[in-house]
Amino acid sequence: MSRRPNTSRRFADSGSIPFVGALHPKSRPSPLLSVGLVVVGALLIVGYLYHGSGGRSSNIAALNRLDDAQQTFAFSSKELIQIHLNSVCYCAYDVQGGVSCTLELQKLVPLLKKAYGDSMRTVLHVGPETCSVVSQLLKEEDTEAWGVEPYELDDADGNCRSLVHKGIVRVADIKFPLPYKAKSFSLVIVSDAVDYLSPRYLNKTVPELARVASDGLVILSGYPGHQRAKVAELSKFGRPAKFRSSSWWVKFFIQNGLEENETAIKKFEQAAAKKSYKPSCQVFHLKSLH
Repeated sequence: MSRRPNTSRRFADSGSIPFVGALHPKSRPSPLLSVGLVVVGALLIVGYLYHGSGGRSSNIAALNRLDDAQQTFAFSSKELIQIHLNSVCYCAYDVQGGVSCTLELQKLVPLLKKAYGDSMRTVLHVGPETCSVVSQLLKEEDTEAWGVEPYELDDADGNCRSLVHKGIVRVADIKFPLPYKAKSFSLVIVSDAVDYLSPRYLNKTVPELARVASDGLVILSGYPGHQRAKVAELSKFGRPAKFRSSSWWVKFFIQNGLEENETAIKKFEQAAAKKSYKPSCQVFHLKSLH
């Protein structure tokens, strides 16, 4: 394979700089070259003066078109940058596994307080990251809170370990009966838990969640197509999340002796409207038919 000659080395070896001869004091430009340059310059000046009167408006128009083009380019560039940023945000959203209903719940706590009022006096949260939810609920006035973590507590911080040590948070498999008496809590809130259960276990778990609630059951579920489990989480949750439509859930709730809590729904929607807030997860407000 041919190789390009290393001209820099050749110049260095010769101890000279290319074209240095043209700049040497002994090298004088040709008189004909000087005359030619003067003639060309004169012709350019004559041409400019000739077109000066008739071409001024066209020059201004050309400058205006250039300015418009620059503004259009600047605007298009901003649009392209915004589109790119939106794409980056969407990709990050997708890579991270979609919306977390547990994180969404932490935003909804003030709205739930408006909807349930005194029914928020004793609350049980069921779902991953329950230590964070319980810690937030405990800061609310006149509210006591407990939590059930359905999965293993990985890398729990000091606050979470303290909640577990005090018995406020428990690690329990929700496919089996909960370790609480009937109507132990005024309100039970569930997030990021039922989406990972098959219908076989849902038929047992959801009635069990309703059993320990006296005033209401709130279930947060992902929208179909809007949320996917991380591959790394499959070993933790045991199966990919299955996100069902609201009509599927309503039918399921009726079959299991539950109905929608119309009063709570109305208050919740009013509170959300005042905040111009739209939840990223489906929120079901339920109560027992019996």
